Amino acid sequence: MRKKTVGNLFVLILVCVGLMFVVSCAQTEVQSTSPEDTQAEEAVQEEEIQAEDDDAAAQAALEEEALAREKANARAMFVSENIYFDYDDSSLDDMAREILKQKAEWLNDNPDVSVVIEGHCDERGTTEYNLALGDRRAESTRSYLIDLGIAPSRLEKISYGEEMPAVQGSNEDAWAKNRRAAFTIK
Repeated sequence: MRKKTVGNLFVLILVCVGLMFVVSCAQTEVQSTSPEDTQAEEAVQEEEIQAEDDDAAAQAALEEEALAREKANARAMFVSENIYFDYDDSSLDDMAREILKQKAEWLNDNPDVSVVIEGHCDERGTTEYNLALGDRRAESTRSYLIDLGIAPSRLEKISYGEEMPAVQGSNEDAWAKNRRAAFTIK
C-alpha cells in the first residue's frame, strides 16, 4: 500500500512539474504599435477632446441664451405689471406693496436701470384734478420704492392724469384698470 501511495505521489509530482513547464513556456502575445497606429490613436484622442470642448461650448451658449431670455422676461414683467388704486385715492394697498417689493428686488439686481413712474387716472374729474391725483399716485409709488432702498435718483415720476387710458370705456371695469401707476425703463 505504501508503494502505491509513493507511486501516486511520484506521478503527481511529475504532472505538476510538467504543468509548470508548459505554463512557463507558453508564448505571450506581444503587441507592437507602429507609428501609424500611434498617430491614429492620437488623432482619435484629439477628436474626443475637441468634441468635449464643442459640447461644453454649446452648453455654455445654451445657458447664456437661457439667462438672457430670463433677464428679458423679468424686464418685460417689471414694465408690464402695474399697480392699481381705489377711486379718488393715492394710497397703496397690500397688493400694490407686494408688487413694489418685487420691483425693488429687480431694481436692486439691475442697479444701472432708472425708471419713470407714470401716474394715471380714470376719466372722471377735471383735467387739473386728475393730473394732481396722477402725480400723488406716482409720488406714493416712488416714496415706497425709496423706502425699500431704491436711490431717488433712479426714480422719476410723471402724471398723465386721464390722458392715457389703458382701457377705453365708461364703466367700473375700465375705470379700475385706468387708475394705476405704470413703469417705463429709461
